Amino acid sequence: MSLDFVIYGAGGIGGVIGAKLQLDGYPTTFIARGDHGDAMRSSGLRLITPTRSHQLSVDVAFHPTEIGFSKNSVVLMCMKSQHMLAALEDLSRCPGSEAATIVCAQNGVANEDLALRYFPNVLGCVVNLPAMFLTPGEVVSYASSPDRETLPQISGILDVGVIGSATARQEDVTKAVSDALGSCGFSSQVQPAIMRWKYAKLLLNLLNILQACLSDFDNSLPLRRLIRREALDCFAAAEIDCATKEQGQARATTDSGKPLYVMQDVQGFERTAGSSWQSLRRGTGDIETEYLNGEICRLGRLHGIATPANDACVQMARQTINQNLGPGAFSAAQLLAMLGSN
Repeated sequence: MSLDFVIYGAGGIGGVIGAKLQLDGYPTTFIARGDHGDAMRSSGLRLITPTRSHQLSVDVAFHPTEIGFSKNSVVLMCMKSQHMLAALEDLSRCPGSEAATIVCAQNGVANEDLALRYFPNVLGCVVNLPAMFLTPGEVVSYASSPDRETLPQISGILDVGVIGSATARQEDVTKAVSDALGSCGFSSQVQPAIMRWKYAKLLLNLLNILQACLSDFDNSLPLRRLIRREALDCFAAAEIDCATKEQGQARATTDSGKPLYVMQDVQGFERTAGSSWQSLRRGTGDIETEYLNGEICRLGRLHGIATPANDACVQMARQTINQNLGPGAFSAAQLLAMLGSN
């Protein structure tokens, strides 16, 4: 099956995925705006990995209306969740986009349901891909094989699955997408129950805000336990199926028990923390905490489960954005004090 890929949101995740697809020969178009889009149009996209650097000449659109869509188009939605609605609105106005396959390659669990309101062909994608985007026109990938001589180079894990009842064509497209991601350096499997894996990833992403906002993350273990406990209580109350820790560990290892990939240092590009930290570092003026910890708060309110730790995380994120504080502006003790006030 012939596919052409559109990377909608070409930051750390989208930039790395799109660059890898293009390097493997897949037709790939990037949608990027602002300084990043300008840099990509004028100088291309630089992909930096632990083993080498690639400078790619790329096709860049500032808006989806600049692109022609068809049933062979696969649109990877890689923007943060807080930008998803506007992106879907713009995409839905493009001729031919209704036939495209929309892949929610994002953290959180709200995007797939939102995409189904606009498009019939929606895939969920679990993203485990250590990447960084701080400089326009440049993305960094930190994943490397634990044994470069005997194991294939894996840049991350990108499992996909149809949302809702799948038609025969949707199943074929899903396999083709997974095969494409697998051929360009990712570990990708088709997961029929993709959302149970996305809920498991959500549990990990609940800590993003601590990494971004706390100056003493190592002192936050009691908070981390509370945040996770609240989430699991909410999942139980809402009867949400979630992949277990053991299943996640098994998915991330080879048959011989070695990890599929390890974090590798890239000289000159230290990876301080994840995507929420990067948003604060770039001064974007927004953060996706409401779609991570806020999802637990939402479930708690619906099912009568108290979520003071996750509520405090959302409060801390809002203060950080509203006051333009930047990364590491709070201590674990300050966050505990917020928890006590909720």
